[in-house]
Amino acid sequence: MLTANDTLSHYFGYETFREPQAAIIQSVLDGKDTMALLPTGGGKSLCFQIPALMQDGICIVVSPLIALMKDQVFQLKKRGIKAAAIFSGLSYHEIDIVLDNCQFGYYKFLYISPERLKTDIFIERFKRMNVNLIAVDEAHCISQWGFDFRPPYLEIAEIRKHHPKIPVLALTASATARVQNDIIQKLEFKKDYTVFKKSFLRENLSFVVRKEEAKYPKLVNIISTIKGSGIVYVRSRNKTKDVAEYLLKNNIKADFYHAGLKHDERNKKQDNWIKNKTQVVVCTNAFGMGIDKSDVRFVVHLDIPESMEAYYQEAGRAGRDGNLSYAALLFNQNDIDTLEQKKHQKFPSVENIKKVYNAICNHFKIAVGSGKMTTRDFDIYSFSKLFNVEITLTYNCLKILEQENYMQLSDSIYMPSRVVFRVDKHDLYKFQVANASYDFIIKALLRNYGGIVDHYAKINEQQLATQLKITVADVIAQLKFLQKNKLLTYISANEEPTITLLEERLHEDYLRINTQYINERKSIYFDQLKTMLYYTEQSKTCRQAIICSYFGEENEIKCNRCDVCLEENKMLHHTLDFKNAKDFILKNTEENWIPMENLLPKNAHFENQLYKEVIRFLLDEKLLLVNNKNELKSV
Repeated sequence: MLTANDTLSHYFGYETFREPQAAIIQSVLDGKDTMALLPTGGGKSLCFQIPALMQDGICIVVSPLIALMKDQVFQLKKRGIKAAAIFSGLSYHEIDIVLDNCQFGYYKFLYISPERLKTDIFIERFKRMNVNLIAVDEAHCISQWGFDFRPPYLEIAEIRKHHPKIPVLALTASATARVQNDIIQKLEFKKDYTVFKKSFLRENLSFVVRKEEAKYPKLVNIISTIKGSGIVYVRSRNKTKDVAEYLLKNNIKADFYHAGLKHDERNKKQDNWIKNKTQVVVCTNAFGMGIDKSDVRFVVHLDIPESMEAYYQEAGRAGRDGNLSYAALLFNQNDIDTLEQKKHQKFPSVENIKKVYNAICNHFKIAVGSGKMTTRDFDIYSFSKLFNVEITLTYNCLKILEQENYMQLSDSIYMPSRVVFRVDKHDLYKFQVANASYDFIIKALLRNYGGIVDHYAKINEQQLATQLKITVADVIAQLKFLQKNKLLTYISANEEPTITLLEERLHEDYLRINTQYINERKSIYFDQLKTMLYYTEQSKTCRQAIICSYFGEENEIKCNRCDVCLEENKMLHHTLDFKNAKDFILKNTEENWIPMENLLPKNAHFENQLYKEVIRFLLDEKLLLVNNKNELKSV
């Protein structure tokens, strides 16, 4: 059997693990329930992919992010690793085939959205699968104290009983101490579990907050000063385009991105940015998840995020290569006032929630007692206009219905056309003989798409039309005819947002909305927003100290890179005490290497801290050298 390092090199081309990936992998291989708290870009996926590849059986990966699931399946397939994903938008027949293949050992990884865990079709096959690991991505979603609670995550503990000896690996980039404890409890970790945490301190990141009435000119100034590629986050889709156009007018190669764009357009914009053809992408939070670009030099927020978790995750997309990078937040009083107003709109009345629920069910003509686990295309803008409901209210009602486990809303995900044959070769040949005009398209499908008899194959109608020298409309008509005659199943391409009913439709009298729970969520949200506003408005405490403290790290740290630290240092450097300490250290290290502790005052805590500050300054300014014995010598 390949070792962990051999597996890493063989499949992924890396020679060494980052800290603490190797220890996490060993914990999983030892059969222990494990939680890994790694920052954005910390290499979480390898922590379950490596141990899964080293063992017999299949790894079940639970993730709420469909785009990320699809991307990881694509990346694994490129490396010759068999993987599949099940999420909203797939037909029952597609899911049936995937689960069959999982049961019989064809796939090594199955990515699955949490709402699919409790379906009978999944549970019955899961019982019979040879499972080697359950990996829970975005594990903070299981906690009601987190910033993105999703009730279907609670089903993970329920499915564990079918494979009680199989370990669970919970992965997250942002979880407070309270959320970490909740994850351990809700996933029913066994007593010998292990927890691995990488510090939330990002030593190469400079966090900056600026109060600016004219934010756009300041943004231009930041981009012009820092250089390199970057991301600008805004809250609305319209604003992405407005800001990108402003940057273009100021000679900055910028583009905009949001979930409402067509698949090909999103891919092109993303690809141009990754290849540095575009310097800056102005986007909503739909951008960045799963994108592997290590040389992002800056992330700027033009709107205040609603939680520290969201901010840290998005800001953390800068500087993954370890080089100095910047996370800037620009705000003004209007932003504060807007957030204060909107926070009360986030939790609509029970009456409005029921109104939106009924409107959606009526819109899709779903009768009471039916519709469970059905997925429909859903354009929230068209729906809101049709039913005369304000878009923000519709969205907030849907989020409550999600958290009450009635519905699941998904952003637009591109689903290419798919085909699978439903008859054996003998019956197919008989049909070809009897229907010669369909012989060409059948042969084209069999030749172009391997495995189309056993699996759904992604097809391209335009390519088939070119090959057969007919129109796309003719290709579609022939495919529909073959489907009508039960030779194949044809699912046409789609990239609309979707909504899934997780339970059958209820009469509004039986629709239970837990107002106590909503009030608890409201209290949590208000606390998160309060922390974020404190971070934004204060100018006395190190930015990274606030972030680390929020996530449970109480070390007395100062990053010496954020705007607060730099301003404090600037003032400090002009004091007589600083000058005296600097002269003392340089004079005493002129001739020989001196142990650092010999240079620090022994008694006064303030003076001790001052000397450490001076030493750090002299090292940064290259006026002082340090060796591996922690000894200092002036240059």
